[in-house]
Amino acid sequence: MELGVYNELRLDRFTDPGAYLEDEEGNDVLLPTKYVDPSFQIDDLVNVFLYKDSEGRIIATTLVPKILVNQFAFLKIVEVNQYGAFAEWGVEKHLLIPFREQPKPLEEGKHYFIYMYIDEATQRLVGTSRIGMYIRPVTDEIQENEAVDLLVWEFTDLGLKVLVNNQFQGLIFKNDLHRRVRMGETLKGFVRKVRSDGKLDIVLQPAGYEKIDTLSRKFLAMLHDNDGFLDLTDKSDPEEIQYRTGWSKKLFKQVVGNLYKQRLISLHENGITLIDEN
Repeated sequence: MELGVYNELRLDRFTDPGAYLEDEEGNDVLLPTKYVDPSFQIDDLVNVFLYKDSEGRIIATTLVPKILVNQFAFLKIVEVNQYGAFAEWGVEKHLLIPFREQPKPLEEGKHYFIYMYIDEATQRLVGTSRIGMYIRPVTDEIQENEAVDLLVWEFTDLGLKVLVNNQFQGLIFKNDLHRRVRMGETLKGFVRKVRSDGKLDIVLQPAGYEKIDTLSRKFLAMLHDNDGFLDLTDKSDPEEIQYRTGWSKKLFKQVVGNLYKQRLISLHENGITLIDEN
């Protein structure tokens, strides 16, 4: 059984406190009654998250945690006492961030980036705000133009620092940031460059999107100048498309597709109509 992650366990028996689940080696763990679905039956495979309660016992839950072991999350501090700060992370027992794991004191009611790991001395899940220690440099795991998951980390003079695939450090330069984002927000992005220091330059659109976006604005202007309608379609002759727009048929279809996804145009058998925003 592994702490801090999901485990698929077999339902072995029902008791008054709840259902006991077993792994392949016969180790069992309690899933308290409040998490036992009425449809559960003996020998069902149940996917549960495992952590330790305040008495050090391993407990199973079907609640969805906001963070898994060896990962980062943006968590709210709900209590500070003599033991440290405690973060709300989606399960009943709050996550302890000991004082030794706080470069700066964490304040109740505020959100912070936290990394969760298993403490060797207590074998319990704990958190740390010393997240720089746990960010790895990229070697060959990620390639340029690859799609990645992002977690908004910090605003800097250069731009926006992000956690990439919950492992690596990335930066979105100010000039490439065309929308508002929030601390802790999750985004999709693309790798522009893998730097020699193992960090990543990130953009929010795939390579070539800027060109399509620019041409899309030009096409909208064409529609405006033609009373909101152009008698071109994806079945139009490539030479006609080239003559009237200056683009290849492939590029024309990319531009039209981009505008259609944004619901800025409607497509008809005889042409393209600008959608009236009013």
